[in-house]
Amino acid sequence: MNEMGDTIKVNVFEEAKNNGKKVLLFWYPKDFTFVCPTELHAFQAALGEFEKRNTIVIGASCDTPEVHFAWLNTPKDQGGIEGVTYTLLADTNRNLSSILEILDIQEVVYDEDLDAEIVTGDSVTYRATYLLDEDGVVFHEGVNHMPVGRNVNEFLRLIDAFTHVQKNGEVCPANWEEGKTAMSADRKGTAEYLSMN
Repeated sequence: MNEMGDTIKVNVFEEAKNNGKKVLLFWYPKDFTFVCPTELHAFQAALGEFEKRNTIVIGASCDTPEVHFAWLNTPKDQGGIEGVTYTLLADTNRNLSSILEILDIQEVVYDEDLDAEIVTGDSVTYRATYLLDEDGVVFHEGVNHMPVGRNVNEFLRLIDAFTHVQKNGEVCPANWEEGKTAMSADRKGTAEYLSMN
């Protein structure tokens, strides 16, 4: 959707790949809810940090483009996401979220009286997050249940760690952060790291 509220189709992943960028794709359950706007504002607040790391941020839910537009035009102090500038995907047909298997569907039961399959569950997405490298390969995926918001700083750390691996060929141990010691991926490297930590 552009700034006028018109729906547009863009293959953000191809654009990222063609421009040598990483992608952070995060899914949230619904527009106009409770934890969701806190996350969207948190990703917006960190957008400059993602851009410094050559990373495109994309939010996604199963809401329609029109609902996204209304939420984007609702002030923050009224539960809206006014001021969010990164791309929001509208997976209204639930094709992508179904492929990723991140929909809250407890069960699909065939109802003989209705001659139809009935879905139980909200059929909205969990808080799934994917980090893709410059070739479109997923290097991190995680899923939170709906009531638990994400820590945006952890995704910055993961991007830093993966970038370090890409540039230096070293591996990043537990709790690694930019500027800390990494290690070689062999027994000697592990032993040296553990003896110092």
